[in-house]
Amino acid sequence: MARPGLIHSSPGLPDTCALLQPPAASASAAPNMSGPDVETPSAIQICRIMRPDDANVAGNVHGGTILKMIEEAGAIISTRHCNSQNGERCVAALARVERTDFLSPMCIGEVAHVSAEITYTSKHSVEVQVNVMSENILTGAKKLTNKATLWYVPLSLKNVDKVLEVPPVVYSRQEQEEEGRKRYEAQKLERMETKWRNGDIVQPVLNPEPNTVSYSQSSLIHLVGPSDCTLHGFVHGGVTMKLMDEVAGIVAARHCKTNIVTASVDAINFHDKIRKGCVITISGRMTFTSNKSMEIEVLVDADPVVDSSQKRYRAASAFFTYVSLSQEGRSLPVPQLVPETEDEKKRFEEGKGRYLQMKAKRQGHTEPQP
Repeated sequence: MARPGLIHSSPGLPDTCALLQPPAASASAAPNMSGPDVETPSAIQICRIMRPDDANVAGNVHGGTILKMIEEAGAIISTRHCNSQNGERCVAALARVERTDFLSPMCIGEVAHVSAEITYTSKHSVEVQVNVMSENILTGAKKLTNKATLWYVPLSLKNVDKVLEVPPVVYSRQEQEEEGRKRYEAQKLERMETKWRNGDIVQPVLNPEPNTVSYSQSSLIHLVGPSDCTLHGFVHGGVTMKLMDEVAGIVAARHCKTNIVTASVDAINFHDKIRKGCVITISGRMTFTSNKSMEIEVLVDADPVVDSSQKRYRAASAFFTYVSLSQEGRSLPVPQLVPETEDEKKRFEEGKGRYLQMKAKRQGHTEPQP
């Protein structure tokens, strides 16, 4: 089957949405993607101009806005694929977002091109790769701003607690399936490890000292309303990610007292669905600082206040990395975090390990160097 090509959106669809379908090829629509052949369109592209209300305090597009667009594209293509065969209808729910790097800032007035493609399916999950390009419509210049990998599971519309089977895809090369299976097993193991350590909570501290964990830790309480949810009454994964990014940004700004921007997001794990009417608490705390970056852990807890039979539960968790910027946009040194308790010191060392591991990967090594 030939790779899909770009066509204009059909009548009834938003002007900002384009669908990739056969027969022509389009390398620019989904750069660096080489997914399998499938019976339904294997790639889509969503386009939107960035408006002033998408800006952060530094004037660039808010990182949470980009994360939300990424999730919207992933949800569309995975839901379409999971309903591509006759059978029980379903909606694809976001289960995990792999590490996402913010490669370049996006500016107000630029057009965001969000391309999504299915790259692997297991029996009960779909892997979607998403690229984000920014376009300056005055000069025509384009640049890659984000790359992300998302995992979705299909939930039955009749019973949202029931996970359905995913229609298989046909791979053009056997290596694609083997590589995808390795990625699937790796993320499955990491999800289990994260869920095991998710009993932790963020407690407020009176009169904390500057540069301590307690000084910058922050929480946001949000009542989940209809505008936050899908048609089936559950919060969009993109809405949750945007709130998480906002809290992480507050923590970073309190710690540095400068302009800050999202540099990357480590894997975001969605442990349980959040229903309409829940009160969610998004808590963030500093875990590690290097000379030029900060790692912030963000936890999302859901309290189903209208359902007395269900207790408060952990819905999502992630690590965000921020950098401090001057008014001119130059990188600034980060005040060093002062861990006080044994738990804070332990989290600091764990964060340092993640930092060194990613630094080694960027330098082309498999292991951090001493």
